[in-house]
Amino acid sequence: MTDTLTICRPDDWHLHLRDGAMLKAVLPETVRHFGRAIIMPNLVPPVVTGAQALAYRERILAAAPGVGLFEPLMTLYLTEDTDPADVAEAHASGLIKAVKLYPAGATTNSASGVNDFDKVRPVLEKMAQIGLPLCVHGEVVRDDVDIFDREAVFIDTVLDPLRRATPGLRVVMEHITTKDGVDYARDAGPSVGATITTHHLVINRNHLLVGGIKPHYYCLPLAKRETHRLALRAAATSGDPTFFLGTDSAPHLDKDKESACGCAGCFTATNTMSILAEVFEQEGALDKLEGFTAHHGPAFYGLPVNETTITLTKGSPVPYPAKIDTPEGPLTVFDPGFALHWRVEA
Repeated sequence: MTDTLTICRPDDWHLHLRDGAMLKAVLPETVRHFGRAIIMPNLVPPVVTGAQALAYRERILAAAPGVGLFEPLMTLYLTEDTDPADVAEAHASGLIKAVKLYPAGATTNSASGVNDFDKVRPVLEKMAQIGLPLCVHGEVVRDDVDIFDREAVFIDTVLDPLRRATPGLRVVMEHITTKDGVDYARDAGPSVGATITTHHLVINRNHLLVGGIKPHYYCLPLAKRETHRLALRAAATSGDPTFFLGTDSAPHLDKDKESACGCAGCFTATNTMSILAEVFEQEGALDKLEGFTAHHGPAFYGLPVNETTITLTKGSPVPYPAKIDTPEGPLTVFDPGFALHWRVEA
C-alpha cells in the first residue's frame, strides 16, 4: 500500500487572494504547497487594465513569504469597456495569462461584469487571435432560471454560441459543478479546459442544507446533486488532461459568512492537497493526482511544469487549523467532514 507520494509541485488555476490585510493573512496558505496560481481579478474596484494587474502583482509578491518560490499568474476582469489593445499589450509583455468573464451579478464582486456579450466581442476576437484564454464563470443570472440550473443553461445559451461565434477562442470552464459541464468540456476539444474545485469533489447540496444551513459550505456555483459530485470525481481522477485543479479558494471573514446575507466561497487553500490525496485514494487513483494538480493545467496554458516537488505521507490524522486569524477577525478553513491522513511534508 502506498504511504509516500512525491509529485511535481502543484499549481492552483483559480485562486482568490483579496488585498490588503486579507491578502497577507491568506497568501502563506497557498505559498506553502503551490508553485503558481491564477489570481482572480474581482477586487473592489476590479483589476481591469494591465497597469492595475501589474500593481496587484507587486502587492502579492511583497506579501509572499519566500519571494521567488511562488509566481502569481495575473488576469484581467472583462468589462464592456475593456480595451482589446490593452489586453493584447498585457499579454505580449507576459504579465497576464488569461481574461476573466463574470456575467454581471453572478458571484462575489461581479457587478462590473458583462451584460451585453456583443459589446465584448472585439476583445474576444483579439484573444482568439493571440491565443489568450478566457476564464469563464459559467452561470446565467436570469430570474427565470433556477439557481441549480444556471450552469447547464449557461452552456447551452451563452458558452456554446459564444465559442461558435469566436472560432479559435480558448476557454477555461471554471469550477464546473455538473455532469453537463463535465460532458461539454470533455467533448469540446483541446481549445476548452475545465477546472474543478476541492470542495465540489467533497460536498453536495445536502451537505449545505440538511440539518440546518452550513454557511461555510455556501459557494457559487452552488454544490449540486450527488450525481453531479460523482461525475466531477470521475472526471478529476480520470487522467483526462481536460480537467485540472482550480480551488476557487475564497476567503471571507466569519462575520460575513455567518450573516443574514452570507458571502459565497469556501476557503480551502490550507488543506486542499491533503483532501485531494484522500479523495484520489478513495477513487483508487493516487497515480492520477500529479496530473490533475501539476501537469494538465500547465499544458493547457502552455507553461512548463514546476521543477520542484512536494511529498505527501500517509499516517495518523493530520491536524490543520479550524480558523485563520486576520487583523479584521477569523475566517474558517473548509472542513471536509472526514479525517485527513495525507500530510504534505515541510
